[in-house]
Amino acid sequence: MFRRHPQHLLSGIIFAATAAIISLSHAALAADEFPSKPIKIIVTAAPGGTTDIATRQLGVVLAKELGQSVIVENKAGGAGIIGLQALLAAPADGYTMAMGNIGTNAINYSLYKTLPYKVEDMEPITIVLANPNVLVVNPDFPAKTVAELIALAKANPGKYSFASSGRGQSIHMSGELLRVEAGIDIFHVPYKGAGPALADLLAGQVNMMVDNLPSSMQYIKTGKLRALALTSKTRVPELPDVPTMIQSGFPGFEVTAWFGLFVPAGTPKPVIDKLYMAVKKSLETPEMKQRWKDLGGWAVGDTPANTKLFLASEKKKWEQVAAQAKIEKE
Repeated sequence: MFRRHPQHLLSGIIFAATAAIISLSHAALAADEFPSKPIKIIVTAAPGGTTDIATRQLGVVLAKELGQSVIVENKAGGAGIIGLQALLAAPADGYTMAMGNIGTNAINYSLYKTLPYKVEDMEPITIVLANPNVLVVNPDFPAKTVAELIALAKANPGKYSFASSGRGQSIHMSGELLRVEAGIDIFHVPYKGAGPALADLLAGQVNMMVDNLPSSMQYIKTGKLRALALTSKTRVPELPDVPTMIQSGFPGFEVTAWFGLFVPAGTPKPVIDKLYMAVKKSLETPEMKQRWKDLGGWAVGDTPANTKLFLASEKKKWEQVAAQAKIEKE
């Protein structure tokens, strides 16, 4: 039997160690140089919704922080699944991120028998933005309060519709909560994002929507939509006359929508850390704080580790909500 000479073994060990050191050095160098080219952020929804608004506003400030262009690309459809598939098809090098949200990265796991992604397929950078949802109706809709809306719906079962930005988004689940909590028969009309849903709501093609506040705020302030209630614990300063769902007689009705950045699993930790620090600094700028305050939202910016814990708790919460609403998995 052939036996390798001890000197050969030693040479092999030295060679392997040297190769490992060189590999680590290259990885460290790549992290030091990152980013050396433009970064792309995939938006998992159509233009006009809060996912899109948050991404484009952040992208402007983040580009200055990173010293590179930030390209925003919308990949709408499939409850955000199409956008996350595009993210996972990209190299795990930090140059492609996706702006996911409460739907794509928490609720979807409760609504689909099979998803083309798992929690472990992505690494979070941070939650960027959080905000309440708001129950809005077309101004021609007769109801001016939640109580009036419920009375109308109970008198006309199956007549009224609620729009959403897609199955599984917080907008959809908030509508389902309204249906269950109020005991009313209203039907769901899903769209490929809040933008198209709002367009039909404004045109009177659908009756109501429990939208993310930032995407509806401009229409509420201009009178193009009527706000009946917010899903936050307390009223927001920007809409002092709009009550909460809790104040409207539903003590358990509280929903906070959120939007966060993700990269494919396997992205080097130094790259994730650089992206996190750049995003955090961007969120702390007076410009970003004011923009999102005006829209009724607030910046988050917690660490990737804490964000993982938060995502796990949100996944569990919405599993319970889906079961309560008796929503069958597709």
